[in-house]
Amino acid sequence: MSRQLSEKEKELVRQLQADIPLVPEPFDEIARAVGMPVEEVIDKVNQWIADGTIRRFGAMVRHQRLGYKANAMSAWDVPDERADEVGERLARADAVSHCYRRPRADGWRYNVFAMIHGASADECHRVAAELAAEVGVEEYALLFSSREFKKVSMSYFVE
Repeated sequence: MSRQLSEKEKELVRQLQADIPLVPEPFDEIARAVGMPVEEVIDKVNQWIADGTIRRFGAMVRHQRLGYKANAMSAWDVPDERADEVGERLARADAVSHCYRRPRADGWRYNVFAMIHGASADECHRVAAELAAEVGVEEYALLFSSREFKKVSMSYFVE
């Protein structure tokens, strides 16, 4: 479905894709910047979430500034019938920022992936071992980040 956005809706998109104001009522400030009542802004955001226009609404954390110096993508060989259950349990771990299920590839037996953050590589190994015991999966590998290439979201209606 394709639709035209009004100029106010485009400005709302611009405001939402920028940093959300760190104030007690951030949507009040966004509404003022767009020139819409705050109730209308919140209704529009809820509508866009409901219809899938907005798939995700969340914070982008700079984990290094919080003391997390090591990052390991953990790759798990999970029986397919347990992949959703194990993925959900891994995703709930405090040290895991995101978790995905992917099809197995030729020569690559892993199907569940969870990004583990820690103060050190040793901490990431410890967390992975604890998670393995918790979910009952012994086959996993840790792939450590050595460099970050991109940490920005898409920007729409940029002039």
